Amino acid sequence: MKKNIYVLLVCITGLLLSACSLKEDAANLYKKETPLEADMELSSPLKADETATIKVSLTQNGEKVENADYVHFEIWKQDGSIQKRMKDAKNEGNGVYSVSQKIDSDGLYFVKVHASNNDSIIMPQQQFIVGELSERELEYLQKDVKKQDEVHEHHH
Repeated sequence: MKKNIYVLLVCITGLLLSACSLKEDAANLYKKETPLEADMELSSPLKADETATIKVSLTQNGEKVENADYVHFEIWKQDGSIQKRMKDAKNEGNGVYSVSQKIDSDGLYFVKVHASNNDSIIMPQQQFIVGELSERELEYLQKDVKKQDEVHEHHH
């Protein structure tokens, strides 16, 4: 009797395991990601009370993104004193999107691009300098460099 139950359990286990085997094309059933990629470019040198033009080139799957779902630019000053509202980008064609923004004063600024195309969303950020930096902004940049150096030292 015990032998029959053992044989029955082995057969059932074999059936269950064969039912759980993967199909050869199982990977094709899942959605494949094609991430959106961005390359930002700023006009330079930047001076206070002048208009800065910021451009981003978008590609996806090795091709230029001609009509992205959306592209917005957000600009702010490092000390928080200036925050520009998010602006829609101008589609210049050939996968290039731009925004022009008057920068009121010298300092350290950041720009973040919010872009989406075919369910891929990215938000790359870049810092840039307008005119001269204050002591506080220089300290901020030096502190950031020290943190990066410390992180690299731990990997050795």
